[in-house]
Amino acid sequence: MASFILRRLAQSLLIFIAATYLMYLLVALSGDPLQDLREGNAPNKEALIAARIDLLDLDVPPYLRYFIWLGGIFGLTGKGFGWLGVSVQNQPVNVLLGQAITSTLQLVTIAALVAIVLGLIVGITTALRQYSAYDYGVTFLSFLFFSLPIFWVAVLLKQYLAIGFNDYLRDPQIPWWFILIVSPIAGAIWSSIIPGSTKRRWITFGVATLATAGMLGYMQLTDWFSSPHIGIAGIIISAIGIAFGVTALSVGLKRRRALRAALVTAAVGIGMYFLFMYVLSYFINEWLLLVLGLVAVGVSYAIGWFMGGDDRKPVARTTAITGLLIAGLTVLDRYMSVWYVYSNSGRIKGRPIATIGSQTPGLEGSMWVHGVDLFAHLLLPTIALILVSFATYTRYSRASLLEVMNQDYIRTARAKGLTERTVVVRHAFRNALIPIATIIAFDIGALVGGAVITERVFGWTGMGQLFQNGLDKVDPNPVMAFFLVVGGLAILFNLLADLLYAALDPRIRVS
Repeated sequence: MASFILRRLAQSLLIFIAATYLMYLLVALSGDPLQDLREGNAPNKEALIAARIDLLDLDVPPYLRYFIWLGGIFGLTGKGFGWLGVSVQNQPVNVLLGQAITSTLQLVTIAALVAIVLGLIVGITTALRQYSAYDYGVTFLSFLFFSLPIFWVAVLLKQYLAIGFNDYLRDPQIPWWFILIVSPIAGAIWSSIIPGSTKRRWITFGVATLATAGMLGYMQLTDWFSSPHIGIAGIIISAIGIAFGVTALSVGLKRRRALRAALVTAAVGIGMYFLFMYVLSYFINEWLLLVLGLVAVGVSYAIGWFMGGDDRKPVARTTAITGLLIAGLTVLDRYMSVWYVYSNSGRIKGRPIATIGSQTPGLEGSMWVHGVDLFAHLLLPTIALILVSFATYTRYSRASLLEVMNQDYIRTARAKGLTERTVVVRHAFRNALIPIATIIAFDIGALVGGAVITERVFGWTGMGQLFQNGLDKVDPNPVMAFFLVVGGLAILFNLLADLLYAALDPRIRVS
């Protein structure tokens, strides 16, 4: 294993040096970094030109200047190990990169996680419901999203989801005719997703239709869009639903010990909801919130461990996931409770969905208010990135699971009398993840690089702006910093994908 990793890293280093060398030359030879000074009318123009030449080593040919930049990374030149030089404005690129990468990773990390989770779930369910109306509908939407240019999607989101929804929030009314139209549509969608006999599908249609109508009616009566909330009733219903759902997926509802442990975890989570909402939330910061989340998972795991009996590990896993989801809902409700304060503040003025930038300048408030502000600015660019990636993950996960489900060992597992849940979750799903791991590894670097367009459309100050400014000013150092991060992520995640193959399939040996 160690020799394999070292060999791959050595190969990656050689490829990386060759790629960065070509990139550096392309940027350095794309224009004149002194053009703005030559065209200026400053009285000390010659002195400014000489200073920039000395600052950026422009008297050295580009094919040799690259090695000065490379030496800075390894601490042979510049100001120490990892030095990336300075920009044309004499700003340290390390500082610029630190500011940009934090902003971009906020955007890309959330988009990647949501796209992966949704893509896998939808892809797997469409494979299990092959050639159904649900499968055809998802296929159509996947190809539609995949074919849309990201900049066009971004513009549509700004026009309809941001501007249109902000206009709607002036008087958020849900008319009765909208409820009558949307409710049966929701019922039809759910009846196509959930398999079963014709009778069962009609029951699903009726329940989903009534539930949708009831939910929309409740939102109308409580003016939910002006002051959104989950509330204690929503937390109780959601916690019980999470306990049953996680148990069904993790070990199956026939494992009563696991179901009881999950329900106990849900009851503890409901009790902690009051303590968190009305006491703890007023005294915590981001780091303490993270600690409380880890404590919630630890306590949930302990409940499953002590109630699990002979099946401690799977039961503890079930309760840990249940506790994590309930804790996430509790935190979400706390953020939602400040929505009214945020949207009606002097800086927002009733238009909370942001169309540009990564934060609202001069906004004052608690950690919860600033969290809602971050969400409002992340919403549109995140959705734009998710729509494009979601289509890819959906199609690949569907195709991969369909291929695995036709293998001999799946038929053998069914012949042994295993339940369909066990066959899919424990046997098929794990092997179906192998090609998905490759796609994710390639997509992470592409997502960071592709965020350049998204950031530019939404005015997001991040890696895209660093890259674009470097190109505009023929400044190789910021461009190389961007390339260093994107290329490094591509190399790292491809290495992790190779190691993940062996973890997913014991037949694969890393050597």
